[in-house]
This record gives sequence, structure tokens and C-alpha cells, in this order.
Amino acid sequence: MEFMKTIDMFKEDFNIPYEYISARLNSLFTKSGKEWYYKMRQDHSKHSWTWWKEQIISKWENDSWRFKIENYFEEAIFNIERDRPMSCFLKQKDRLTALHPDMSETMVNKTILRECSGDLEHAIRSRCMEPCSTEDYINAMEDITSRTKYLLKLI
Repeated sequence: MEFMKTIDMFKEDFNIPYEYISARLNSLFTKSGKEWYYKMRQDHSKHSWTWWKEQIISKWENDSWRFKIENYFEEAIFNIERDRPMSCFLKQKDRLTALHPDMSETMVNKTILRECSGDLEHAIRSRCMEPCSTEDYINAMEDITSRTKYLLKLI
């Protein structure tokens, strides 16, 4: 839950009062999350950011949430003709970071690469010499997919 780290950082860096943070929570949530927030706000009135943080963690960071995110990660197979490399890679990175917040960027990137097909993984690894940033992997992936799409059009 990356947004909670960002809020904590803003609180610390800019000394933002808890009331301001709590008042802006409705703009962070969408769909069922927003409905949950309004119901909780109605039932429990005003509370500090610390209280809201505990509620958010207990609501979403549980075993069923973890299971769902793991399944999304494992089932997301990159399709060179349909998917956009950057959005696909970053979505997978967000999922892994949510599941394993302490995992290094290098391990996150390697784990995502292992989920690619053998040819694509090999082509990306051939273009990126260690150490590589996320941007390097995405750039290599975009280059490979654009060249592959071009070649597929010629066939």
C-alpha cells in the first residue's frame, strides 16, 4: 500500500496535520474503496490518520487480498501484440512491491523477468547488463516489442 508510505512521508517532511490528511482520504479511494470510506466515516466520525491507517490495513492487507494479488501477478502473461510494455511491467512491479515491500528493485525486476516467456526474457537480459534499473528493462522491452510488431506486419 504505497500511498500510505507517501502520506507518512508528507506528514513527516511537511508536518501536515492529521486532520488535513484524514479530510483528503475520500479523494484517494475509488469505487468500493470510496463506499467503504464513506460508511466508516459515517459510523465512526472523525479520527486521526493513525486510526485510518489501521483500518485500511485490516480491511485490505489480509490473506485474501494477498492471495488475490499473487494470483494477478502469476496470471498476468505479457502479450506482445496486445499489452504495452511499460504499463504491464509497472503493474507487475506494483503488485510485487505490495506483496514484498522490502524486496530490492533488482529482485523485483528479476522476478518480473522470470514471468516473461523464455524468448522475451532472453532478449531483455541480452540487452540489459547488470546492474539495470526498472527503466532500462522497460526500454529494452519496448524496443523488443516494437521491433517484433514491425516484423510481424511484414510477414
